[in-house]
Amino acid sequence: MRKIFILIAFLSLTQSLAWSYTPWSNDVNNWNNDGQNWQNSSSNWRNSPSNWQNSPQNPNANLIYDNNGNPQGYFVPKQNGTGVNVYDFNGNRRGYYNY
Repeated sequence: MRKIFILIAFLSLTQSLAWSYTPWSNDVNNWNNDGQNWQNSSSNWRNSPSNWQNSPQNPNANLIYDNNGNPQGYFVPKQNGTGVNVYDFNGNRRGYYNY
């Protein structure tokens, strides 16, 4: 009985570790992904909602739309070329995507 319990505990631990792994490039603790990093800040003109490149009135902007076709925000490629930052039109950073 003790061996079965140990086996079940071992399998549970290894399965939870396998599913909880996040690569460092996508980790929220990585400075490259941190909202406090100037590259990711909406105070940076490149990411600002006041920048014409991010405006819903700009037909060439990188906009994000909802299912009804209404613009909900915009994305800006990261300056170091590792992904994009996602913002709403108030300049609040809603997330990031690394590639």
